[in-house]
Amino acid sequence: MSAVTDWNPHGRIGTGPLYRAIADVIASDIANGQLRAGDRLPTHRALAAALGIDLTTVTRAYGEARARGLVDTAVGRGTFVRDRVVIPAAVRAVELDLSMNIPPRPQGLDLQAAFAHTMAAVTRRADLLRLLSYQPAGGALADRAAGAAWLAPVLPGLEPERVLITGGAQAALAALLTTLVRPGRVVLSGCHTYPGFRAAATALGLAMRGVAMDADGLCPDALAAACAAGDVDALYLTPTLHNPTTATLPLERRQAIVAIARRYGFCIIEDDAYGLLPVTTPPPLAALGPDLVWHVATLAKVLTPGLRLAYVVAPDVARAAQGRAALRAIAQMPPPLSVATASAWIADGTAAAILQGVRAEAMARQQLAAHLLPPALVSAQGEGHHLWLTLPAGWTEADFVAAARRAGAALVPGSAFAVGEAAGQHVRVALGAAPDHTGLSLALENIADLLADGPPQSPEIV
Repeated sequence: MSAVTDWNPHGRIGTGPLYRAIADVIASDIANGQLRAGDRLPTHRALAAALGIDLTTVTRAYGEARARGLVDTAVGRGTFVRDRVVIPAAVRAVELDLSMNIPPRPQGLDLQAAFAHTMAAVTRRADLLRLLSYQPAGGALADRAAGAAWLAPVLPGLEPERVLITGGAQAALAALLTTLVRPGRVVLSGCHTYPGFRAAATALGLAMRGVAMDADGLCPDALAAACAAGDVDALYLTPTLHNPTTATLPLERRQAIVAIARRYGFCIIEDDAYGLLPVTTPPPLAALGPDLVWHVATLAKVLTPGLRLAYVVAPDVARAAQGRAALRAIAQMPPPLSVATASAWIADGTAAAILQGVRAEAMARQQLAAHLLPPALVSAQGEGHHLWLTLPAGWTEADFVAAARRAGAALVPGSAFAVGEAAGQHVRVALGAAPDHTGLSLALENIADLLADGPPQSPEIV
């Protein structure tokens, strides 16, 4: 293997976007033998300095060359010419949205075919006209029973009368805030939290207070300290595969949090969006403190966002009626055709098959990310849809997100999740939206390059 550290396309760069023109020269030099398989290209920083251009342009040029199958990158070793392979044209331009945290397409199952089959069956139902009319707020009892069956792995023995159905978790969270938090009182969450919840609280004029977190999630001591003022009505948390930090609360912390809620007299809104993804996980807080906890379980993160459904578990039947009234005020009723589809999928095993396929694909993507990104900077869980990336010194969140976008990957800065002052420089990388592993790999390789190269140097000021 030879080190072609002095390779320079200066004077041979054509017209058009600069990064593509540089990739064109790489292709030409491979074709004419100037670059051979195994040759190492200059580092991003060295080539940027030699050409007098921005570092991110070189990063994007090397990314384009990878997309064409011209080079490979080994983290910590550099960029090398590879034997020419054909890459489908569809993935040559890497423009991936890694900001939307959605489940990947399930392995081994055609989601479109499953949906078409079930919808065809729904349209043949004798009570179709009833489905096309208004439904009870919170859902019909038979569909609530289907929801109880779906949640049985984490909440066994759940009474259907405690289950409510909503048009997605966002509607559920807004309805619960109107019911559980009084004017002038405070709702707590982790110092990083789901932006949709924060937006709902802000829209309702409610005060939020962030609680310190560590690698295991919300810190019980910090939670108790946040309650000292006596003004807390509710705590919001995602206990499993937390969005964005990926933390899963251990059993001892879950028990401690329930005990603190009982001591200070506030309720808990448990957003268990990802709770069914892990094969094994501690019991939800709703199982540890059922009298205190409102449990929200969306289908958007474990099956598909298109159903727009979530199940809400109230502490008891009386408070389920209270929740139903709040849901009626927010959204009138859950979407009937989506409810019918979900209930059918739960009954015939399709929902379980989709969940298994989503879990398998999520694990495959996490393994891919673990191979391509430096492990010391990554917080992740095997069955999750996202990872939490700690930025090396020198990067700001805004600069890294901008550089990643120029390199073809859209990310979300940690500040988008912050409640109050949150320490550290982070970005969330969502893995589920990429249509395939090839495109995801290219985007992650570009991110790895940015981490390895560091931020662009500021020009000297004279």
